[in-house]
Amino acid sequence: MDTIASLFSFITTPVSWVIVQFHSLYGAIFGPDTGWAWGLSIVSLVILIRICLIPLFVKQIKATRAMQTLQPEMKKIQERYKNDKQRQSEEMMKLYKETGTNPLSSCLPILAQSPFFFALYHVLNSIASNDTIGVINERLLESAQKAHIFGAPLAAKFTDSADKVEALGSSILDVRIVTAIMIVLMSLSQFYTQRQLMTKNVDTSVKTPFMQQQKMLMYIFPIMFAVFGINFPVGVLVYWLTTNVWTMGQQMYVIHNNPTPGSKAQAAYLERLTKHVAQNGKTRGRGQRAIIKAIVAKGRDRNDYERKFINGLSKAGLAAQPDGNVVKSEGAVATLTEDGTPATTGVAKRQQPKRQPKAKRQGAGGPKPAGGAEKTGAESTAPTTSLSKSDEPADAGSSDAAGKAAPKSGGGRSRAQSGQRKGPQRPKSSSKK
Repeated sequence: MDTIASLFSFITTPVSWVIVQFHSLYGAIFGPDTGWAWGLSIVSLVILIRICLIPLFVKQIKATRAMQTLQPEMKKIQERYKNDKQRQSEEMMKLYKETGTNPLSSCLPILAQSPFFFALYHVLNSIASNDTIGVINERLLESAQKAHIFGAPLAAKFTDSADKVEALGSSILDVRIVTAIMIVLMSLSQFYTQRQLMTKNVDTSVKTPFMQQQKMLMYIFPIMFAVFGINFPVGVLVYWLTTNVWTMGQQMYVIHNNPTPGSKAQAAYLERLTKHVAQNGKTRGRGQRAIIKAIVAKGRDRNDYERKFINGLSKAGLAAQPDGNVVKSEGAVATLTEDGTPATTGVAKRQQPKRQPKAKRQGAGGPKPAGGAEKTGAESTAPTTSLSKSDEPADAGSSDAAGKAAPKSGGGRSRAQSGQRKGPQRPKSSSKK
């Protein structure tokens, strides 16, 4: 570790100068020889570095999402050229070039802050060795050696001997308790940061080896911090714990306000956005407009959460525009139910006609009485006339009268005989012999 830190000795002077400037500020408040003055100086150094790395963090987010989008295509290339590793690498590089994606972009924040980390390690190691470094002179060196954080010297390590710790004005038990607690907190913060990334901000519709690698890193990184942490001075543990907490908070903010499409975080975000827009009738801020604009531009390529969001706006009487704004549509009037979900009023729902009973349908479709006369009295309630012949013979006089009147009943149409078509018949033409 000392050899690696010495490689970044060119940046130790700027790092020591920043620490001294913050120490002069906090020393006037808490005292120059206190652990609060030196500890807060290191914390402020971390915050300053991470603020400067925000543009790289934004690039990291874009690169990670671009890599997730390319995973299906990468998997196809791996399966197609699984026996030709050289061709596989060429196709991968071609895919990166066409899409403008750089796999190393996701590692930019870690790579960028590595020189500051090793420079700080070099500074604190020099303090523990009673050597001046950078702008830290003998007076500041003596002040830094007196600084204790919860009883542990700033330059002490978990692996230091009892004699070395006593020379710094502390006991080996205090040093190991403080360093062990800080290592555990450092590992837990790293694990939680990676876990919330995998459980909330990953597109669950894409199952690729990239996700398996991320799951492995979720367990590998905390173990690495636990193993290497015992060789870090207390001041470096303060630095790394602070940067882990900053990363965790920064990632929580991104997941809450700009989640990955297709993730559980996007479903929760769009649900909150639907309620807000339905209640206020407009978006709030450029971030919301940018997300709505991207959803509208996708068209039919929207995922289930995005389609649900568009349908929710429609039910609330609103419509998303290509520029990201939301306007009222000519449909329903937006209202909210008791639980805050949008509901529509003022639009009558289409009623399906009720199905009539079978007996009523048969009665309506039965034959009407001859001559169009309506049945009255008991005849109106009598069942429909059966087509079967009556068992009792009719009176001769009545049968003759009925025979003459039969052709005139039913609108002048005769009843079709067996084997004939219904309706008027054409006259048969005489066959020519």
